[in-house]
Amino acid sequence: MTTTLTNMIDEVLVNLAGYTFQQDRSTYITSAVTTTTSTSASPLVLSLGSTDSVGKGILEIDEELLWVDSFDRVANTATVSPYGRGYLGTTAATHTADAKVTISPTFPRFSVKRAINDTIRSLGANIFAVKSTTFTFNAAVSTYAFANLNIKNILTVSWQSIGPTKEWVPIRKWDLDPSANPEAFGYTSGTDQVQTITLGEAPVSGRTVKVVYATDPEPFTSNSQVYTTVTGLPESTRDVVILGTAYRLLSFLDPARAAQVSPQADETDSKRPYGASQSATKQLYALYTQRLNEETKAQQQNYPPRIHYSRR
Repeated sequence: MTTTLTNMIDEVLVNLAGYTFQQDRSTYITSAVTTTTSTSASPLVLSLGSTDSVGKGILEIDEELLWVDSFDRVANTATVSPYGRGYLGTTAATHTADAKVTISPTFPRFSVKRAINDTIRSLGANIFAVKSTTFTFNAAVSTYAFANLNIKNILTVSWQSIGPTKEWVPIRKWDLDPSANPEAFGYTSGTDQVQTITLGEAPVSGRTVKVVYATDPEPFTSNSQVYTTVTGLPESTRDVVILGTAYRLLSFLDPARAAQVSPQADETDSKRPYGASQSATKQLYALYTQRLNEETKAQQQNYPPRIHYSRR
């Protein structure tokens, strides 16, 4: 089974529910939302399956947050305020009938997505993504340019030999220029990051040369993207991202239940006193650190330092 961003968001929410002991109230919309605005002259009125748990405040539909200004329990409708679409930096979107509506979500899905991407970016300090690129060797050219690959380090360089063996023959003499002149290779200065590799060994002309390189993990840009394909990280690191995301989100539970809210809130939270989430956060952070160290060691074993020769 391939892991997509949607799968990871759901897994994070399931894991966090186990620590918060809280189930978010929910309902559904009975008619589609076809607009992305709600004005004072023509406010958006949501038709809901039930308004029993709905009040003035935040609703979540798909990944959009909306601010409800008023509601009607008889007609089962909720009116969105003029500033209520795309609330708190989310993106206003259309929604199909029967879409789930979460009432005052503890962890909005857009926040989980952002925390997942933040965790993936932070992994670059410990774990690198492994990607590859190819080019066709020309006997008259020794230097080849790569645009916008963000190569941190080259792991291996090899060329495909002639014959039925299809062997990839290692190339051990090469130089990497991490900041080459873009104009010299036909790219636009200021818009393209150009890096070059200069080969000190000449494979057979016309053969394919493969460069395996280390780079920073890439974050998701859509929910349907596959984790390993986008990030360049192995599937074994998925739980590292899940743990890192969970501890990031849990750290914000206590500020949301600060003691100055109201005496009633303090009474409601008596079984979970202020500061209780910090112990869970520390536990998750310890697990995250342990798994991160394990994956770092595994990567070092899979990609040990390789000797190569340069002309410098």
